[in-house]
Amino acid sequence: MIRRVLAVTLSAAVLLAVGVLARADALEHERLDAIAELRALTGQYRDATQRTDYLAASIEGAEQTTSDRAAVLEVRPAFLTELAALNTALQGADGKVDTATHRASALSVQQTVLAEDDDPATVVAATATIHAITAKIGTEVASWQASQNPGPGGPAWSTSGPDGYARVRAALDRVGGGGVGLYESSSCAGGNAPACANSNGYIKYRADIAGWSTGRLNWAMAHELAHIYQFRVWGALTSSGSYGALFGNDPEFLANCMAVVRGFPGSVGCNGEQQAWASGIWVGAVR
Repeated sequence: MIRRVLAVTLSAAVLLAVGVLARADALEHERLDAIAELRALTGQYRDATQRTDYLAASIEGAEQTTSDRAAVLEVRPAFLTELAALNTALQGADGKVDTATHRASALSVQQTVLAEDDDPATVVAATATIHAITAKIGTEVASWQASQNPGPGGPAWSTSGPDGYARVRAALDRVGGGGVGLYESSSCAGGNAPACANSNGYIKYRADIAGWSTGRLNWAMAHELAHIYQFRVWGALTSSGSYGALFGNDPEFLANCMAVVRGFPGSVGCNGEQQAWASGIWVGAVR
């Protein structure tokens, strides 16, 4: 009987062991399946993340490209404006100066701009270059015109150059001499005077005064312009007793005082009475 009970117990133990082993084996399979599934999900996540990063980078790159191209498009109108100005300058220079080098330079700059898609600074620099070429052509044409339109003493300028002439011209315009002829000449008092006025209504200047300070140059032009106005009333002026009494019949002293009235004093001043009298000459009145 005991043996039978023992045998039954052993059989039950064996069956339990077999069940435990079977359950363990099933759990191992489930674990392996879970690991495999986790690995698959991890791989899918990694792939999805990589695709997301790629798409994000692509979108960012496209946005940057769009932004760069928009910036280039924004500065191109200014370049086109300068090209139009250059074209006008080239037309004006036709038959006057050789513009072959300028045209070649402009064409090279234009090709650079046409090839540029994402750097607005390149277009801005090209715009400045075209502007400089246009200005250069303008200077060369001005030189040609000066040589073709001689004044009473020859060309409008010679040694002072277009920039020097332009500076003296600007000073004369500034003091009220717009429209008054201006010419470079070394003939004023045999070259001893820096500038002089002609009774025919124009002013001559010595080349070196183009380098004078602005204040001194303004005074010189105001002084010479005063002589132009003196010539307009010369008969009445030289017959005036007040002219002799106040200025000693000295047109240079009177011109200095007339310059003071215009707001451009020199080294020689004049009193209030003299200024009041001198102001009349500017409006053609001799008292």
